[in-house]
Amino acid sequence: MTAPATTTRGPVRRGSRAHRLLERNYLVYRRVWKVIFSGFFEPVFYLFSIGIGLGALIGEVTLPSGESVGYTAFVAPALLASSAMNGAVLESTMNIFFKLKFGKVYDGMLTTPMKPMDIAVGEIIWCLFRGFLYAAAFLVIALVMGLVRGWMWILALPACVLIGFAFAACGFAATTWMKSWQDFDMVQLVTVPLFLFSATFYPLDVYPPVLQQITKFSPLYHGVELTRGFMLSSPDPSMFGHAAFLLVMGLIGLAITRRRLEKLLLS
Repeated sequence: MTAPATTTRGPVRRGSRAHRLLERNYLVYRRVWKVIFSGFFEPVFYLFSIGIGLGALIGEVTLPSGESVGYTAFVAPALLASSAMNGAVLESTMNIFFKLKFGKVYDGMLTTPMKPMDIAVGEIIWCLFRGFLYAAAFLVIALVMGLVRGWMWILALPACVLIGFAFAACGFAATTWMKSWQDFDMVQLVTVPLFLFSATFYPLDVYPPVLQQITKFSPLYHGVELTRGFMLSSPDPSMFGHAAFLLVMGLIGLAITRRRLEKLLLS
């Protein structure tokens, strides 16, 4: 009797299985690489229109630490966090939906040693990588414009990875419940208020007290506070709480995604 392939070649590790999905996505996107940057320009346009135009009228903004910074420098970290969110959400919603409902890509993958958890991990890593690309490109623009202070700005990139993880995992989980393309209107209904009301353009303390408490539940708000603390070199202990919020959000989204894929693809 011939021994199973897993005994002759050794068990395929989960990390290597997820890696194969990343390799597959790379091979697909290298032919249409321009599509990846389709959502990058929106935060850049906001930076030039609101950050620079409105910034000339507003002048400086006082941080919670008591320091004052130019309005453009205040807005730039928030738009950096928004770039990471945009990349992760775009990839984890519409593209995942096509693969899941129309392309039947994952059905084919499950005929290999890959499992639903491998698919979830591989796709979420790819989604946060797209968000990381958006954030890295935006950060280069911020550096050229002199919108960072000190050396801690480099830590804004790991913060953007965390932002991408949180939004990619939850975006993927939400996509598994979508039935048609019209459902994606709900994505905009969620992301636009997050973008506008997450201390993006104004400090949290100028919001009405009730809105301040609501804003603290916004994942983008926690991402903004992280990137702003690093880019302006004004860290504080609360940043650990912001990072923990995003990490827990991502882990919950990953767990839900795995269970949903098992139900949709294996039942």
